[in-house]
Amino acid sequence: MPLERLFRFFSSLRLTVALLILAMVLVFIGTLGQVTMGLYRAQHEFFRSFFVYWGPPGASWRIPVFPGGYLLGSLMLINLVAAHWRYFRPDWRKSGIVLIHAGLVLLLIGQFATDLLSVESTLHLREGEAKNYSEMDRHVELAITEATDPARERVVAIPHRVLQRQGEVVVPDLPFRVRILRFHPNAMIAQRTERSTTPPPATRGVGPQIELKPLPHVTEMNKRDVPAAVIELLGAEGSLGTWVVSEYISQPQTVSVGNRTFHLTMRLQRIHVPWTIRLLDFRHDRYPGTDIPKNFSSRILLTDPRNGTEREILIYMNNPLRYGGYTYYQASYDPDDQGTVLQVVRNPSWLTPYVACTLVSVGLLLQFSIHLFRFSKRLSR
Repeated sequence: MPLERLFRFFSSLRLTVALLILAMVLVFIGTLGQVTMGLYRAQHEFFRSFFVYWGPPGASWRIPVFPGGYLLGSLMLINLVAAHWRYFRPDWRKSGIVLIHAGLVLLLIGQFATDLLSVESTLHLREGEAKNYSEMDRHVELAITEATDPARERVVAIPHRVLQRQGEVVVPDLPFRVRILRFHPNAMIAQRTERSTTPPPATRGVGPQIELKPLPHVTEMNKRDVPAAVIELLGAEGSLGTWVVSEYISQPQTVSVGNRTFHLTMRLQRIHVPWTIRLLDFRHDRYPGTDIPKNFSSRILLTDPRNGTEREILIYMNNPLRYGGYTYYQASYDPDDQGTVLQVVRNPSWLTPYVACTLVSVGLLLQFSIHLFRFSKRLSR
């Protein structure tokens, strides 16, 4: 029967060995790929994908050449469940094996959930500064801020993934549509000179005075891409012009439509929360007579108007703040020791590895105890 042969294939020990070998090869080539691609791109190319693709330099096509981390993980999960279903027979003496397999299944599922659901960002604070948002290091957003009423600021943010599609975005409360004409994952902005031969990238704002130069992806760990986009605003009567938006353009670009005024800004994508964190004091302790860091910590004030929370908390290495589903780690600091950088992680499945490891440990201990008891009983006879 075809289904029976397929079931035996997915539950075979040979498939288990083959998947483990392929996983070791993937880890090896993925580690080498970090040298040229950088850590974050290598993670997505090798481990957070179903296939590893290859294509000639400069070509617009790529072909799958090796299974990726998602595919190998899915096959391992299927193989584990199928093998357990095929070989397991109900017996209390194998209860430890059941717990071990359940822990491994939960570990694989938890890793998938972590990759799909977890979000990392950073919170940079100077002493005395307060924020209710963190910023994603490698994603940007186009912020359209209405500045008609100085007492009330309204912001519409178009996230990174929408900008990449290079389509048209319609926001009901805006008097214009936003069309993304071009999106560059990494680009440099330079001032136009008399020697400039390329036409201006845009007609409004700073567009006529600058040059837009696309750059290759950055692979260094301490650097990142700076995306840029060319957008067109479409009003009720047609085009309002084109603009270049980039983090290199520090001042907001103004757009007036009727009696309403808007500012265009490209910035790091923000994750807003309903509470506020204020940095009260940052400490950077060093070993006496050296510049070697001994400890650095942040004393913050957490204010949550939803439940009236207002308390001081000390965040330092290996002692993060967990609040509202977010975890704040002490990550870095400013060179003048007057500011801190907190890594913010939201991972709904953060408990699954602990539960999985507990199940595996209990299963091993239980299975060992059962065999030890049976052996001692036979020995006494």
